[in-house]
Amino acid sequence: MSALAAVLSDLRFAAIVVLLALGVFFTFVSTVGVLRLPDLFARTHTASQTDTLGAGLTLAGVALALGWQDTTAYTVLLLFFVFITNPTAAHAIARSAAETGATPWETTDEQTDGDEK
Repeated sequence: MSALAAVLSDLRFAAIVVLLALGVFFTFVSTVGVLRLPDLFARTHTASQTDTLGAGLTLAGVALALGWQDTTAYTVLLLFFVFITNPTAAHAIARSAAETGATPWETTDEQTDGDEK
């Protein structure tokens, strides 16, 4: 193996690790957002945005790790499917909630942090 091939192999491995790490990070952020945010609309927003990005980066890392194979094409197709369906599903959920009368969470002057005077 030549020196150039070794360097390219190391760069490919580093790119795979970075993509997978970022994918896991954004998926973790999505999980925390779904657990911590106050209402359906905010939860739907964080789930659609960061989960799509997390899945996209993870699938890109997997595609890069697989190399030039038939399964790589399937992974890329799955990536496009996630990019199309995840935001569409979030929009459908939020629209359905709005049509059934769910109201977004709002702060008012009546709500305090527990430090009343």
